[in-house]
Amino acid sequence: MQVKIVNHSKHPLPEYATILSAGMDLRANIIEPILLKPLERKLIPTGLFIELPEGYEAQIRPRSGLAIKKGITVLNSPGTIDADYRGEICIILVNLSSEDFIINDGERICQMIIASFVQAEWLEVKELGVTNRGTSGFGHTGRN
Repeated sequence: MQVKIVNHSKHPLPEYATILSAGMDLRANIIEPILLKPLERKLIPTGLFIELPEGYEAQIRPRSGLAIKKGITVLNSPGTIDADYRGEICIILVNLSSEDFIINDGERICQMIIASFVQAEWLEVKELGVTNRGTSGFGHTGRN
């Protein structure tokens, strides 16, 4: 599948690290380093603009290495970029660690996954079908 992209950053286009990778790393496109203090969140520009085909979205997810090593994650994970959005892709990063974190230009800050989706059409009914799980909520799938 081809996706139209405009690259206003000074970095190469996102790419898959391996042939079986689901996500592409996106890079910060900033003029000077950004300090992200503990529990602080900031919007980080990438310089990328995309045009997705109808029926697709781009999902923005944390990078596992940044999350485990530095406590840096994507705040609204997964973030969704809709097919009709044409603005710059910017990433909401949050520092969940107890230490300052410096974001440098070109740093890989998140992953982007392109995924298909369907839009649901609601069918209003009086009751729902019965299942073994029923109305049991979080942690109640009946499995260990």
